[in-house]
Amino acid sequence: MVGDTTKDRGPAANEALEMIRKKHAMLRGVLDERSERWWAGSEAIAQGRGGVVLVHEATGISRSTLRRGIREIETRGADRAESDERIRRPGAGRKRLVVNQPELLPALKRLVDPATRGDPMSPLLWTSKSVEHLASELRREGHKVSATTVALLLEEEGYSLQSNRKTLEGTSDPDRDGQFQHIAAQSAEFMNVGEPVISVDTKKKELLGPFRNGGREYQPKNRPERVLVHDFKDPELGKAIPYGVYDLERNAGWVNVGVDHDTAEFAVESVRRWWSTMGAAVYPLAKRLLITADGGGSNGYRTRAWKFQLQQLADESGLEITVCHFPPGTSKWNKIEHRLFCHITHNWRGRPS
Repeated sequence: MVGDTTKDRGPAANEALEMIRKKHAMLRGVLDERSERWWAGSEAIAQGRGGVVLVHEATGISRSTLRRGIREIETRGADRAESDERIRRPGAGRKRLVVNQPELLPALKRLVDPATRGDPMSPLLWTSKSVEHLASELRREGHKVSATTVALLLEEEGYSLQSNRKTLEGTSDPDRDGQFQHIAAQSAEFMNVGEPVISVDTKKKELLGPFRNGGREYQPKNRPERVLVHDFKDPELGKAIPYGVYDLERNAGWVNVGVDHDTAEFAVESVRRWWSTMGAAVYPLAKRLLITADGGGSNGYRTRAWKFQLQQLADESGLEITVCHFPPGTSKWNKIEHRLFCHITHNWRGRPS
């Protein structure tokens, strides 16, 4: 039994909707009316309950036509004679909306054109350009169109749903390349003589407790991990502040987790604990230490407490400590970001804190 009751769709239904839409776009110019009706009916049957609604939303074919196609398939040609009469001659039938409303497609392109984003008169300047919003605005302009038709027209014109992508670089200092060359030369000079070189940074703070974490992992079907609806910090558990230390030469990482604040004192204490726990054992003859860090935060180049605490660490350990800060906006080149923190994020995905 194929129902046509609509309900909230999940990821699987959305994927099926997109697949049916693509199939229909490829077959639309090949099938005649009867073949298209039978194909659509078979797709509705294959989808099971709610299949009629799903195929209707994906293709724009009316529900009565879909149910007729299902009946013809299920009766195995009982209505064949009547069906033969329903094959229209080429060009017959109701014209497409873009033919009856030639100004519809230009109006739709005007709304979704990226060039209009800065137009203060654009009605969708501060609104998400969903098919529902686009159809609503087109109807306000006098066009007779549904959200399903808008989706089909956008697909025909080469549009698709896309997320933002970080690719644009901001302004950069002309000396930035020289700064990177200096950091690379310093790191190579230290490692060539067996002196430790570490990359340090604070990873994103995490709420402690049953809170939602991005990503997915396998669980028994229909039994997802339950977490709190709101992300309000637990006053007793607080937040986890992971401060990482990555050893460039040994490709080894170390993380110190705090629960208070990300301060300069905490940052240096993390380096101190790395040295006493790991560093001193693998570099027993070390006289110097090179630290590469971001230009801001608890280990920023302007933070006096960071420099003061580092001097105390140098006095205690007997190490000559050199710090190289990355230029503003280049923290992703800090080795710890893509050598240590990325693995923590990947391993932690989909799990509550």
